[in-house]
Amino acid sequence: MSNALTKTNFQFEGQKSVYHGKVRDVYSINDEYLVMVVSDRISAFDVVLPKGIPYKGQVLNQIASKFLDATADIVPNWKIATPDPNVTVGHHCEQYKVEMVIRGYLTGHAWREYRDGKRAICGVPMPDSMVENQKFDEPILTPTTKAHVGHDEDISKEDIIKNGLVSLEEYEMLEDYTRKLFQRGTEIAAEMGLILVDTKYEFGKKDGKIYLIDEIHTPDSSRYFYTEGYEERQQKGEKQKQLSKEFVRQWLIENGFQGKEGQQVPEMSEEFVGSVSDRYIELFENITGEKFVKSDLSDIPARIEGNVTEFLKK
Repeated sequence: MSNALTKTNFQFEGQKSVYHGKVRDVYSINDEYLVMVVSDRISAFDVVLPKGIPYKGQVLNQIASKFLDATADIVPNWKIATPDPNVTVGHHCEQYKVEMVIRGYLTGHAWREYRDGKRAICGVPMPDSMVENQKFDEPILTPTTKAHVGHDEDISKEDIIKNGLVSLEEYEMLEDYTRKLFQRGTEIAAEMGLILVDTKYEFGKKDGKIYLIDEIHTPDSSRYFYTEGYEERQQKGEKQKQLSKEFVRQWLIENGFQGKEGQQVPEMSEEFVGSVSDRYIELFENITGEKFVKSDLSDIPARIEGNVTEFLKK
């Protein structure tokens, strides 16, 4: 199987610190810029799986880059440039401690809460008699607190304000940006024959200005359905055809793993890894409408180091 980028350990000019996340490694340059390297690591159930997926980092980075450009008229974003297929360089912002999750359909976590009898999520009421994957009359906002370890927690707008996580004035700006970004994402998805089901946005602040940060509208941060056959599947009570990394979670569940204590991650065969890589490339082409151009995998760290060093010199 081709190489995959599973860890990085760069020393860039002016580097102050590095944060290794589940998928992204973020290098701070003079506390002014961030070099975000999107690795080929893949996580599910809050566990990083033992093998990387070739081209996954490139897929996520290039989708996010495209959608940051396509929404820059709505809200300023952190991106300055993408000097390498796996790298975005942007502004170092102070991150808000909440993630703005927006849902157009009753699915995933919201559906599980609903199925268990809850009729409100994050203080937002949900009508009775809904079924899984049904469209809400209006998209609902279900923010979460940012957790450095473990799961993010649902939180209401009232508790965000009360706990001083975000001021009322700024929170209302984040809400407005979130709705407008979701509307734009929905329109772009519709052109591709897709439904943007739900997604999350992260925001930060620099010099008193709000910026959209991190990734946007990728299959790791968003869920997509295919438009074709959606109504028919709903009427028959069938599962919707998804465009997300849900297929990886399903494979793990079928092989007895849900991240619980004592469970072992199943063996990831070369064939399985290859199939996941192909699936991510398919996601890229379906979401962007562009042909995926595979990057050179012969020595990914050297390629990244060369491209980023060259860019930082400028």
